[in-house]
Amino acid sequence: MSSTLVVMQPTFMPWAGYFNLARHADHFVFLDDVQLEKQSWQTRNRLFINRKVSWFGVSIRHHGLSQTIHETEVSDKRRLGIKLTETFRQSYGRHPFYQDAADILAAFFDHEGENLAQLNINVIKYVFSKLALAPQTRLASETEVRGVRTSRLVNFCELCGVETYLSPIGSADYLAEDGFTDKTSVRLAFQDFTPAVYPQRNTDEFVSHLSILDVVANIGWEETKKYITSQDGL
Repeated sequence: MSSTLVVMQPTFMPWAGYFNLARHADHFVFLDDVQLEKQSWQTRNRLFINRKVSWFGVSIRHHGLSQTIHETEVSDKRRLGIKLTETFRQSYGRHPFYQDAADILAAFFDHEGENLAQLNINVIKYVFSKLALAPQTRLASETEVRGVRTSRLVNFCELCGVETYLSPIGSADYLAEDGFTDKTSVRLAFQDFTPAVYPQRNTDEFVSHLSILDVVANIGWEETKKYITSQDGL
């Protein structure tokens, strides 16, 4: 039976496409030891705030240019949690499935510790459980897999013993440039997920690619399960 690997950074409150990738994965590696990028998906995502699309995220302690995500701590997590929870309540409190989405946010702030990577992973695994996704997960930082860019991905494929590596389509150019298919016999596949329109409050025009918080707040867990499989193919 063919098995598939997905390797992704543990981003902050990811969009639905992240979980669409995970539904195809037998093995899922959290790339938690990559360099921190300020003002990136690692620390923020997009939501409707005050009826317009805005960034929603966390502040971090920055102590060096080379620090990785799992070496990064969230600043004043308790105070930040109160602030973001209240901001989310003000903007989404009247949504039909507000509490389901608020529970996702709580999965970030209710855990002990301040490690950015682990807090993001807590959220992602919580959503995995609610969507009945069960890939075998690993932290890149806890493996001995080394290499740069595509070479490291190939090494993860060997570690997990998979037949297929599944990638977001946005990585196609660099994988081709790096010669992924020349380095391994592992099949290379690309995600083909077009987010469908769903009922979305506080806007006259649908906006896609928002955080999973927006999807769940609007349509709930059962419809979100269907949503991440919609318009989906490999």
